[in-house]
Amino acid sequence: MTVARIVRYHHELPVDFDQLLLGVHVDARADRMYDPFAQRFHLVVDHWTRRPGFSCVVSYDGREPTGFAYGAPLAAGREWWRGLLDAAPDPAVTFGLSELMVRPAWRGQGLAGRLHDALLEDRPEELVCLLAEADQPRARARCESWGYRPVGPTRPVGGSPAYTVMLRRLRAAPLPPAPLLPVPPLPVPPLRSGREYRERAVAHPDGSAAGES
Repeated sequence: MTVARIVRYHHELPVDFDQLLLGVHVDARADRMYDPFAQRFHLVVDHWTRRPGFSCVVSYDGREPTGFAYGAPLAAGREWWRGLLDAAPDPAVTFGLSELMVRPAWRGQGLAGRLHDALLEDRPEELVCLLAEADQPRARARCESWGYRPVGPTRPVGGSPAYTVMLRRLRAAPLPPAPLLPVPPLPVPPLRSGREYRERAVAHPDGSAAGES
């Protein structure tokens, strides 16, 4: 199966957009539907779609949604990496990548990476943070291949799985302005007499006088 297009959604979400996400989730996490935490996903969707700056990309095969990724800027002082690093990243404006899911029939063709890159393509934040399930080493390895590094463990809410907080720079930190160094004065050639200037003005580079053949 192929993916024809990826559509971006921001502020104005379509009617029943949450049902679209829930439908993908049911298929992508079919093996976990017995888990009480997975059964609370509708609350997660409701929370994130209401956050300021929410952004989502959805992939389609024809009219069939095949996967999605979404997130929003994290509140200052409550970033997921907060408390796990000795020194806060500078600058510390962070986008939180909350969910990335691909339905089983469309896996194995690089769709997760395409959704990831499409979601972050025009983000203004300097950092992006996500939570990788601690018992899923393949998922963590994939995130590391995308440039993330692990910064510490977390369990964000009661009843949730253990996660590893992973952090990546979206773009290089701006370089500090170069110091203004004093410019040395140009050397002043020695003054010549009027006769010397006249003689130099009528001489060819080969030393012959102007007008000589």
